[in-house]
Amino acid sequence: MLFSNAKPALLVLADGTAYHGWSFGASGTSFGEVVFNTGMTGYQEVLTDPSYMGQIITFTYPELGNTGVNPEDEEYERPLVKGAIARNISARPSNWRSTESLPDYLKRHGIPGIYGIDTRALTRKIRSTGSMNGAISTEILDPADLLLKVQEAPSMKGLNLVKEVTTQEIYEWSDPTGSVWEFSSTVATATKPTFTVVAIDFGIKRNILRRLASYGCRVIVVPSHTSAEEILKYNPDGIFLSNGPGDPAAVTEGVETTKALLKTYQKPVFGICMGHQILGLSLGAETFKLKFGHRGLNQPCGLSQQIEITSQNHGFAIDAGSLPDADVEITHLNLNDRTVAGLKHKTLPLFSVQYHPEASPGPHDADYLFEKFVQAMQDYQKSA
Repeated sequence: MLFSNAKPALLVLADGTAYHGWSFGASGTSFGEVVFNTGMTGYQEVLTDPSYMGQIITFTYPELGNTGVNPEDEEYERPLVKGAIARNISARPSNWRSTESLPDYLKRHGIPGIYGIDTRALTRKIRSTGSMNGAISTEILDPADLLLKVQEAPSMKGLNLVKEVTTQEIYEWSDPTGSVWEFSSTVATATKPTFTVVAIDFGIKRNILRRLASYGCRVIVVPSHTSAEEILKYNPDGIFLSNGPGDPAAVTEGVETTKALLKTYQKPVFGICMGHQILGLSLGAETFKLKFGHRGLNQPCGLSQQIEITSQNHGFAIDAGSLPDADVEITHLNLNDRTVAGLKHKTLPLFSVQYHPEASPGPHDADYLFEKFVQAMQDYQKSA
């Protein structure tokens, strides 16, 4: 559907490929790494996931905006993407929870979008050549001129974006609507927390915090630069390493803090996405940039014939050959490309996964990992 007042927009990739379309959201020019997400639902959760900071998202689902947006579905206080790309946009959302249309939402937050382009062709382009920088503009409509600007943008490799999204203050998570989000019939939101968990915020999603609270955890969220000494003052029963944007190897403060914790801390540690990569780096592994990353809701992961369909959003992965075999065991592989999707320490209660068991959006196959974290804290208390 073409809006009656639609303005022309231009998307240009770093290799010079240009796509002409129409603008939705904010006017202007925005630069970022162009990636694609294959999910068929949850566009608002994707747009507000801090892990997407610095990226322009191509949605392969053919139409966006059908259900509008609402405050409850935000995974962060605002969207941090640099732009959105869609085949078609619904001008009139229809959902009882909707409070705003997607174009108005992006416009309010200053984020440009482009629609009316062949997103299937664009996705095939990224799959064959790899993710690359690009720009959306309603101001510069000459591809050669916009390309010159794109070529000046920094690469995602080596970029530390965590400092842009981490909390600036230590706080205790509290969500009075938490029970509304409970999707497991076996979990009742705890009225009295049983365990204290310190969550290191590299760009944490709200639903991760909700899931930890649902499993009986008092969650204290700390900035990514918090020292090991400060974290241990809370005498946590467990430490959680969160998701986040950018190159994990560039998040040196998080790696150094985790290394320092592992020297003396013997209690459970659980990492998700970037937290998985930070834990791997702290244990001596290396990470590398994937060709086009894993972003979607149907990524199969597992080992030993046990498979989980998972939600994923990452452009980097742990190099399996760099893991210290004497100490670390791979627990999950991404079955599409055999990259490391989960690991655990052989003697210490440390484990992590590359995917998102908290869903939002996505399947709930891996929600048991939060129960596993709680069980590990219970086991430690019994053995102490």
